[in-house]
Amino acid sequence: MPVDSQRVNLILVGLPGVGKTTIGRAVAKELHRPFIDFDTEIEHREHATVTEIFATKGEGYFRSLEESLTRELATTRNSIMSTGGGWVTNPICTELLRPTGRMIYLRAAPSTVLARMAGGRARRPLFEGTDGITKMMSLYEFRHPLYETADLTIDTEVIVKSEVIAKLRDYAQSLNEKA
Repeated sequence: MPVDSQRVNLILVGLPGVGKTTIGRAVAKELHRPFIDFDTEIEHREHATVTEIFATKGEGYFRSLEESLTRELATTRNSIMSTGGGWVTNPICTELLRPTGRMIYLRAAPSTVLARMAGGRARRPLFEGTDGITKMMSLYEFRHPLYETADLTIDTEVIVKSEVIAKLRDYAQSLNEKA
């Protein structure tokens, strides 16, 4: 189904810690669009952090919350969306948002995102009590092919935030010009 490029969502995907929330918030501000952070929205609704949800109700429950939120957002337009790192593993979620948006893969090496997360690993439930690099590599191996199905890939390994924002702004503008 073709996307109405004047109202297309930009859906950010990638490993935990790659910068989806930081970049998404900045791009939304620059483009004067609403910003929706899936993890933050779920935390607000559940009155609990993602870590607490994983600890008390499990990853399966959290993924069901992601799917429910995605269903609600399926008719949303013109937003910047920052998904959780594992959101892309649910094909229902990607199928629901593809008709209304373009998926953007923010790519960086597992070692890079792990270093960026350094002090914030306690807020990342999949990394609690684990060897970080082993866990990140495992996530990367499983999720990488799914991330690669994105409409656009931006390598965040070597470019700075302002360059990523500029690339996303230019991409959004090019979609508008095609209309």
